[in-house]
Amino acid sequence: YRTRNILDDFREAYYWLRQNTDEHARVMSWWDYGYQIAGMANRTTLVDNNTWNNSHIALVGKAMSSNESAAYEIMRSLDVDYVLIIFGGVIGYSGDDINKFLWMVRIAEGEHPKDIRESDYFTPQGEFRVDKAGSPTLLNCLMYKMSYYRFGEMQLDFRTPPGFDRTRNAEIGNKDIKFKHLEEAFTSEHWLVRIYKVKQLENREALDHKPRISNIVPKQKYLSKK
Repeated sequence: YRTRNILDDFREAYYWLRQNTDEHARVMSWWDYGYQIAGMANRTTLVDNNTWNNSHIALVGKAMSSNESAAYEIMRSLDVDYVLIIFGGVIGYSGDDINKFLWMVRIAEGEHPKDIRESDYFTPQGEFRVDKAGSPTLLNCLMYKMSYYRFGEMQLDFRTPPGFDRTRNAEIGNKDIKFKHLEEAFTSEHWLVRIYKVKQLENREALDHKPRISNIVPKQKYLSKK
């Protein structure tokens, strides 16, 4: 039953991407899902299981591990339109991105040791926790916020508090999650796949619509010679 939920959620999300995003939209996700996004949603991904471009993967890892403002700078530089993450906290799926998160941190730290330090994501006692005792760096990073956005309001059953993550068996520590540069675009039925849209810079859009006059310059030069 659970396997079917998982497959249905993936199908639902990839169908949504295919139907609701521009065909040239660029999707950022952890590299495991690159093939699926390319094959099932027919969208460009930044990294996939085929191109082990370590510096690219490290940048994605850095974006996921950074706070939203720093992540936004990275996503703009990579021309990212959407971010896709896998979240198993509702159905107790353990192969999700929070459980893979330390790999993202390690790979990011390998290329960006000044900005990302694995130890920052653990408690002083050396524990990786998503609850109130978790590291503030973890509780405010992009991956945490995208995984748990609106989850703090969700009560799965009467025996557990709102925001109880079934995969980690813990009540999440940050229930007040807001975004400045992202907006939730899609969440699948069992919350397994969550997709966020990266907001464009306002002035950048204005620039794109300015008439391009460079192409008429050569003609004018040519006329002046006569």
